[in-house]
Amino acid sequence: MTDSSTGRLRRLRRLLTVLFTAMNALGLVVLAWLVIEADADQGRQRLDSEVRQVAATLARIVAADGGAIVFAYVGTDSVNEQCPQFAVLPGGAPEFVPYRSKRECVAVDDALLNRLATEATGANKSKTGYETTAEGRPVYVSADPVEDQGGQVAGAFVVVADAEGVLREHDRWVLLVIGGCALLVLGLGAAGYVIAGRAIRPAAAALEQQKSLLDGVSQLLDGVVHDLKTPVAGLRALAETAMRNPAEQAEMLPRTIRLASMMGDIIDLWPKRARVTAGVDELSIEPLMLDQLVEMVVEDMPAGGARISITSVPSRVDGDATLLRRAVANLIGNALSHGRAPDEQADIQITVLDGRVLIADRGPGIDPDEAAALFERFVSGGGSTGIGLAVVKWVADVHGGTLRVYNRDEGGAIFELALPPGKG
Repeated sequence: MTDSSTGRLRRLRRLLTVLFTAMNALGLVVLAWLVIEADADQGRQRLDSEVRQVAATLARIVAADGGAIVFAYVGTDSVNEQCPQFAVLPGGAPEFVPYRSKRECVAVDDALLNRLATEATGANKSKTGYETTAEGRPVYVSADPVEDQGGQVAGAFVVVADAEGVLREHDRWVLLVIGGCALLVLGLGAAGYVIAGRAIRPAAAALEQQKSLLDGVSQLLDGVVHDLKTPVAGLRALAETAMRNPAEQAEMLPRTIRLASMMGDIIDLWPKRARVTAGVDELSIEPLMLDQLVEMVVEDMPAGGARISITSVPSRVDGDATLLRRAVANLIGNALSHGRAPDEQADIQITVLDGRVLIADRGPGIDPDEAAALFERFVSGGGSTGIGLAVVKWVADVHGGTLRVYNRDEGGAIFELALPPGKG
């Protein structure tokens, strides 16, 4: 469920990023289109202004009288030697000798000029806009009809401006705008991803808390199930013995009560561990005799035919009795399960002195490279969950002690739980 929810959150973040980016990209496209059109219009207006100025000058100095065009003033005006260039053509009106400006700013074929002049005289109105020469060069033109005093069209003058530079600048501007918009879209995509991440952060945090809670519950259940196996086995063994030997029932009753109490301690242990780890609870530290605690645990352990010997000297420590009993029981249980040769009963030797508990077995020993990993949850050298040793390591840490494992010279492993000496 958690993985599915996490996947949905990721998809939601991607969707929000796409929507944020798409909306902003759409706005950028509209803005870019307006900017590009404005630049194109500005270039067109600049060219139009240039040709209209020349056209206005020609309209002032070129006259028609009785169907004849008078060029007397054209040759002496400065417009004759400047750009844009121009030509005065019949354009379908009564023929006369065409006139061209002295300066040629751009090569323009006669066919284009005659067509523009013909269109202007035929419609008797001005024509402006972009055209393309025979060589493929863009130009901006203005074609205006010339009328005589009687209102008859006598010809047309065509003004031509080179548009290549303006259009090239416009193309560069278009590329700049498109490139800038592309970079902005990428930046907006990254910003949208960050914003979407912040928007769903509370949901992700809640989901992570839920996952942590589920993991905690899972660890709690695994730990309780693991630790209850030993006392449950002990109770079963006592019950079977009592059924076979009714006369010994009274003697077994105290052990039964202690095992039941141990089961209660186990049930309390794991929630307490969670509270201590979270910092909302403290250990129940009290002076206790470590040797007596170990002897009591050994007495209640269901050995199942295994040999357990204990050598102890009085050893006083300060600690939480419930946690220390569980740690010692887990170490002995680990030795019973894994500290023996195949098809043989375990032979365990326990030594208690100076705040240390040493549990030696005659099993296959420990790989030195894997020794440290044995104390991690779900890591075990014998195929089990590894929860027991992880609990022992945690108990040692919260008491300021240590847990070590090393091999015996004669074969087998030794687990050593060392606690600080008691203060009192």
